[in-house]
Amino acid sequence: MTEHEEGLQHQFADMEQQRNAASLGMWLFLATEIMFFGGMFLAYLVYRYWYYPEFAAGSRSIDIYLGTINTAVLICSSLTVALGVKAAQLGKRKTLVTLLLITIVFGLGFLAIKGIEWYQKFEEHHVPGLSFSAQDIIEKYPQIHIDPAPTQIYFSLYFAMTGLHALHMIIGVGIFCFLTFHAWKGRYTPEYHTPVEIGGLYWHFVDIVWIYLFPLLYLIDRKPLR
Repeated sequence: MTEHEEGLQHQFADMEQQRNAASLGMWLFLATEIMFFGGMFLAYLVYRYWYYPEFAAGSRSIDIYLGTINTAVLICSSLTVALGVKAAQLGKRKTLVTLLLITIVFGLGFLAIKGIEWYQKFEEHHVPGLSFSAQDIIEKYPQIHIDPAPTQIYFSLYFAMTGLHALHMIIGVGIFCFLTFHAWKGRYTPEYHTPVEIGGLYWHFVDIVWIYLFPLLYLIDRKPLR
């Protein structure tokens, strides 16, 4: 039995049909994810319209440098994923394993930087809850009225959106650990590399979500507050 036959599930006529079915399934899943995150983006924009001063002040309290570094990390990870898929298509096992490992490192690096950012918010008492305080933000912008309650709404959305994105990143790292193990075992060939392509689609989606989160949470409210 060839590797081609080993990779083919019994319900499919050939590898191309199996690949198309897997791709369709992933795209349908990603469509539901788009609707999920889209709802959160819409909620953020609505609340930002209602409470612009609080959202702008909250956004300016977040470390834009860490956000920029994380954006660069994810862009680089998208490159290694794309190169990894190409290596799988060409049957370059060692190159594939190397690129998958680099992608995992990028993913873990992103999570580590995000953890530092969250720790900063914890130290500043910006985590929503009983210990939440916006006093430092209020004192920083005495020229405008800032209500602590809408400010807490901002940070609730900030932690919800970045937290869910981080959860998807953790899942992505797990997927790529799985792919790396099987790539190292020589499971993927030019004929059968569908899991690598599907995993790549998921990773690119997570990166794209961040590309929208970054300007929404870090950039659009950087103009001076009056």
